[in-house]
Amino acid sequence: MADMVRAAVQVGPGKIELREFPRPRVGPDDGLLRVEANGICGSDVETYRGHLGGPRPAFIPGHEPLGIIDEIGERAAQRWGVQPGDRVALEVIVPCRSCQDCLTGRYQFCRNRKYGHGVTGVDTEPALWGGLAEYMYLSPTSVLHKMDNSLPAELAAMYNALGAGVRWTCHLGEVQLGDTVLVLGAGQRGIAAVVAARAAGAGTIIITGLAADAHKLAVAREFGADHTVVVDGDPGASTTGDDIVERVREITDGKMADLVLELTPLAAGPVSDALLAVRPGGRVVLAGLKGNREIPLRSDLIINRALTIRGAFGVDARGMADAIALIESRRFPLEKMHTHTFGLDEAELAIQTLGGDVPGESAIHVSVHPAT
Repeated sequence: MADMVRAAVQVGPGKIELREFPRPRVGPDDGLLRVEANGICGSDVETYRGHLGGPRPAFIPGHEPLGIIDEIGERAAQRWGVQPGDRVALEVIVPCRSCQDCLTGRYQFCRNRKYGHGVTGVDTEPALWGGLAEYMYLSPTSVLHKMDNSLPAELAAMYNALGAGVRWTCHLGEVQLGDTVLVLGAGQRGIAAVVAARAAGAGTIIITGLAADAHKLAVAREFGADHTVVVDGDPGASTTGDDIVERVREITDGKMADLVLELTPLAAGPVSDALLAVRPGGRVVLAGLKGNREIPLRSDLIINRALTIRGAFGVDARGMADAIALIESRRFPLEKMHTHTFGLDEAELAIQTLGGDVPGESAIHVSVHPAT
């Protein structure tokens, strides 16, 4: 058993380095996870670039870890219902499980939480809080979800992205049978929203993307998108992109969308597009982070059209559970979303690849496999 654990540490914007840390000792209430794979998220890209989160101490990224229970304390095993050898997926939030927010189901907003997987600094013992490492520490209050060991790791590692699609579309968006759903943004979570909308019985699904997202839009069509709309045109052909509001009007014969999901990172325009493309009395879910910038908002549109606007903060236990069930059902060929697998020493390249910074590479779902 190795005494030291390798991990990728982000030490500043645009800089990741490999370090070694002592293997944590496991007591009765905690555990140790051997990381099989960690999905790379769009927020990892923006944090790596320095666009999200502001200055922070050095930390091990990776808030979408999947792995095998390597060691576990007796009380922890009983509390989580797991044993060594079980595969689990982790949530980023590490709540206290005792405060009023936790006890009433609002654990994502736990005021006592001190840690988070993939976001806590390495100066917080035992340092191994993120999934870009060979092993991860399981805190006594970490939130775990068991998964089928027989699934390919790169497929199982999609639990967070698909969980976002399920939560934002079905739980917060309240999609109904026959609804018209507009998804603004064709990243992995946008495609996951298409999967969730199709699984829930949506009638018409529309997804937008850039000209550079042709491969993503093609996959979205395979998963059930009825219409794909390019919003920025093709610079090489000197064409302009479609006006998404007008395209939705054409597609729906003026009825507009019942539900709009705004999932684009940093861009301000899609927020207005969402409010204009939804029907009166419709629902808008905002999940695209804008780097803490103020975004112009026509509040009269919300009032006069009686819109319901919901902010989507991450994924919760219900979203995770439903997404895992959907993955384990093997109903959709989700492996088509996975485009790149990297080893731990290529963690920085993995983030750059998802961010579109590597010439010639077109990524949708990217994962880092520390044992590779």
